Amino acid sequence: MRHDAVEVQGLNKTFGTHRALRDVSLSVRCGEMVALLGASGSGKSTLLRHLSGLQRADAGPGGIVTVLGQPVQMGGRLAPDVRRTRAQVAMVFQQFNLVDRLPVMTNVLAGALHRMPAWRWAMGRFTDDELQRAQAALGCVGMAACAWQRASTLSGGQQQRAAISRALVQGAELILADEPIASLDPESSRRVMSLLAELNRELGVTVMVSLHQVDYAFAFCPRTIALRAGEVVYDGPTKLLDAARLRELYGTQTDELMPTGHAAVEPTVNAMPPMLQAA
Repeated sequence: MRHDAVEVQGLNKTFGTHRALRDVSLSVRCGEMVALLGASGSGKSTLLRHLSGLQRADAGPGGIVTVLGQPVQMGGRLAPDVRRTRAQVAMVFQQFNLVDRLPVMTNVLAGALHRMPAWRWAMGRFTDDELQRAQAALGCVGMAACAWQRASTLSGGQQQRAAISRALVQGAELILADEPIASLDPESSRRVMSLLAELNRELGVTVMVSLHQVDYAFAFCPRTIALRAGEVVYDGPTKLLDAARLRELYGTQTDELMPTGHAAVEPTVNAMPPMLQAA
């Protein structure tokens, strides 16, 4: 039975008196790469955290979130087996979420925690197969030579690529990337977005990536869902979001979304290791 990667119906979230999400409804088909566009405070991060069950929606009717055909939450209550669904969903955060004192290899193998006892990961007891898979994932993101460095020695761009290789090891069917390039320089940003696009194209992984720069959406994401003040104000082909349409949607916030003057963003292509293609 076929299902969408993401289905949301009537999602609302309030923090105190602030309405962070307002009756959000959307669906994303399996295999899509979708930009979640919006200025700061538009609700992008809040929405992604609801999709993975890291936050609960407001109680009441609606608030239905289904991921990969499995319920995540409804009416402010998490599904009883939400952890099983999370094992198929990888979150890539702006803050990288690596353990600085541990080797890159150990951080990457955290993606396999749903398949191994936590004590074995904590003690660094990995099988040859697990190590080979992690090495292949690091090779895919151009980080093989850094496998046994402490995570704290990596640059921001390298840390984000390590986080993506962790998603590869996890074998995630859906990647939710929350502002993954917000703190990176243009070259690192292009490389990280190219890696996400490569996972989508070569492995069929569904990718939702929140952005506040429309040029990266144009370069990598055929579809854009735009948020403003917690509401979906556009959902359609990215190519139709010209400057006039953006100003119509965002008014004075448009400048935050427009290109920053660096060279045009161009995707890069990397070879996907056979071990990961078969996963």
